[in-house]
Amino acid sequence: MLAKTYPYYLANRPQTAKTMLDVRDKYSGKVATRVAVPDARAVERAIAAAVKATAPMRHFKPWARQAVLQHCAQRFAERRDELAEALCIEAGKPIKDAAGEVTRLIETFRIAAEEAVRIDGETITLELASRLDGYHGYMRRVPIGPVACITPFNFPLNLVAHKVAPAIAAGCPFVLKPAEKTPIGALIIGEVLAETDLPVGAFSILTLDGEHAAPLVEDERFKLLSFTGGQVGWQLKARAGRKKVVLELGGNAACIVDADQGPHLKRVVERLVFGAFYQSGQSCIGVQRIYAHDDIYDALKRRLVGATRKLVAGDPKKKETFIGPMIDEAAATRLQGWIGEARAAGGKLLCGGKRKGNMLEATLMENVPQDARLSCQEAFGPVALLSRYSAFEDALARVNDSDYGLQAGIFTGSLDHAMRAWSELEQGGVIVNDIPSFRVDNMPYGGVKLSGFGREGIRSAIADMTEPRLMVMYQG
Repeated sequence: MLAKTYPYYLANRPQTAKTMLDVRDKYSGKVATRVAVPDARAVERAIAAAVKATAPMRHFKPWARQAVLQHCAQRFAERRDELAEALCIEAGKPIKDAAGEVTRLIETFRIAAEEAVRIDGETITLELASRLDGYHGYMRRVPIGPVACITPFNFPLNLVAHKVAPAIAAGCPFVLKPAEKTPIGALIIGEVLAETDLPVGAFSILTLDGEHAAPLVEDERFKLLSFTGGQVGWQLKARAGRKKVVLELGGNAACIVDADQGPHLKRVVERLVFGAFYQSGQSCIGVQRIYAHDDIYDALKRRLVGATRKLVAGDPKKKETFIGPMIDEAAATRLQGWIGEARAAGGKLLCGGKRKGNMLEATLMENVPQDARLSCQEAFGPVALLSRYSAFEDALARVNDSDYGLQAGIFTGSLDHAMRAWSELEQGGVIVNDIPSFRVDNMPYGGVKLSGFGREGIRSAIADMTEPRLMVMYQG
């Protein structure tokens, strides 16, 4: 059961406010709880506190940062059920998926705890000529300074973790704006962080709308903006000034199923169905486009349709539910409209397509034109498109025929095809013999083209949140 109200966090401390934001149960539509909303003065105080905390955080020893992160992981494990329930309510995520995200939250903080004590430097050979005898170079990484973080609704715990945990590991104070529709997970994380001995001002968590979050983007006192969300990220980058920017902006992930996969279709179908429809398809790397070879196309289609029709939709609090609600009715209505457009353009509906409120059926279509919005833009919902190919080169070209490039998958027994996919696909990552939705929290994660700029993953994020500092020493 959620608390009646939640505070925001300013300079490590909980704060009440006159203005409150209603957070709704995404399945019932009822108000589940309310959260305090900071005013403009609080935003300024949070930024000033982060600036003031820059030196204390820089001097906060690696072992102490590690201890904070370990404490968080332990407390999240102790509060596992509470976190999963909150996620189920505020995001409408089926309880099994919610429990899985809590596990990833814990793992992400544990990975960050390990990385906090191995931010290493290097020695540089400078004696390249006799005139340089006695000169030695050394490089260490130092915290970049205050970091602004903005996260979306679809992973309210783990995407927050991918900003917060590396910032602590790197020694950077941060101000976080979670999504308005799903702020509770971030505020519980703030509650746990407030139990630690982080320097005052090391963190603030502000439940702002986009308009009032402008200082997080534009204020020059921030040295990095880390944003995960939609295409508005490119506009934010243009407004960010001189600060470093990391963007993860979604995709329309594709997966190739090669001709030799006939004996493996059971697993292929299980993974494709999971990738396309888990958490109602609201994932940046959810399977949206499936390209199957002629030799296995009909068998794959038959199995996919059968498996999709068996998915249980409904109340996300029930263990048997696989398809829960989309984040709101507007999102479901938009996607149903795209399905209608695709059908009008010649696409064939294989199953699903019906909507009630913000519940949209798991939907499979085939022969949808590449230029239909359902194919060329990010669906971000429970829809997958099936197409056939005959030549492997054609499959690669069709995957690349997209403005996005986050991750792609390929099921194949051919090493040659796997290596060619890795070489030719214009993606941030290529997943061989699994779906593009695969992610482990220590791996570099990010995209190209409209999918973003830079990489997440704990070590990659720490690299962005630190900068190299050179020392040259002469020993005569």
